[in-house]
Amino acid sequence: MIQVCLNGPRGVRDGAAVPVSPGAMADSARAAVAAGASDVHVHPKSPCGEDTLSRRAVAATLTAIRAAVPASVLIGVTTGAWAEPDPGRRVERVRSWTALPDHASVNWHEPGAEEVAAALVERGVGVEAGIWSGTDGAERFLASPLAPRVLRVLAEVTDPGPEAAEDSARTLLSALGDAHGRPVLLHGEDGSAWPVLRLARRLGLATRVGLEDTLRLPDGRPAASNAELVRAADDIH
Repeated sequence: MIQVCLNGPRGVRDGAAVPVSPGAMADSARAAVAAGASDVHVHPKSPCGEDTLSRRAVAATLTAIRAAVPASVLIGVTTGAWAEPDPGRRVERVRSWTALPDHASVNWHEPGAEEVAAALVERGVGVEAGIWSGTDGAERFLASPLAPRVLRVLAEVTDPGPEAAEDSARTLLSALGDAHGRPVLLHGEDGSAWPVLRLARRLGLATRVGLEDTLRLPDGRPAASNAELVRAADDIH
């Protein structure tokens, strides 16, 4: 499975290819799914282009993307602490959503992760447990009573350099062990994006690619779109 991560915290300063409006996200998702993605991860944006968990932005984003892709494609959003630093307020945001994503990522090393995950579970939203390399996320996740109930684990290699990417990925996977039997999606970012994606493909794990994780194709050229990144990922076996 290849998930497309449409934008992440990036914005217009990162290039015209990064979609920030609901319409642009929908168009990008449509093209990425046509290119081979089967799942979508997106960061809803405020009018000024910043990540937000507001119910209005989440609803507008989900409505636009759902109209653009087949019903079989699952759509998820972030709950990253940078979008709402106060843990209690983050939970309130989740409980206020009027349109629900199929899943939402929760970074397990962040303060309030357990409470955010519980609020999502209460609302019937699948939880993607984000476990970042270089954090205590794996340890905290494995000790969590919610761990067996998550949709999947996002094993996220945050080292930006390609040289240590595979070693970091293997260390992270080792720390997760059997991940309470939950499916694992392995991915990297920036310089580690393609080395980690290649490893995921070799290991038979789900992975993801998109302008959130990298702005460049495997050969170093700037990517023109999320669809171009997905096609490049689909060619890697």
